[in-house]
Amino acid sequence: MFGGDTLYELRCSLQLAETEREGGFSPHISPFTAVNDLGHLLGRAGFNTLTVDTDEIQVNYPGMFELMEDLQGMGESNCSWNRKALLHRNTMLAAAAVYREMYRNEDGSVPATYQIYYMIGWKYHESQARPAKRGSATVSFGELGKINIPEGEKSQ
Repeated sequence: MFGGDTLYELRCSLQLAETEREGGFSPHISPFTAVNDLGHLLGRAGFNTLTVDTDEIQVNYPGMFELMEDLQGMGESNCSWNRKALLHRNTMLAAAAVYREMYRNEDGSVPATYQIYYMIGWKYHESQARPAKRGSATVSFGELGKINIPEGEKSQ
């Protein structure tokens, strides 16, 4: 699942250009989920032993318009109901200039950052073994270092 910081470069560029040219901005990129919301969602669904991991992938494009063409080709359009239907041409050109000026790479390309969330949750079932009760161990971690392992069984 895409995370909350996905396409932050595009989002920021569009907001700055639209604010400057039109006196305010409308969301033009779909909202993405925050990592803590995923943990709460999995917990409410009855999962425990939760793990949410995140990666950032950066893809370089010749410019903002090539990025937007790729997004359109992936079917990634804005799903917000309260958004403005279109952006004026001069606002789009200003956004492309802002994007290029703020985020340009040394080779002239512009980055697009995708934050990816991976989620793992576990639901116990009656047929599965349960963890032992806290404090029921017969050996402490401190004593583990005192155990003698025969020479032939030691790993190198």
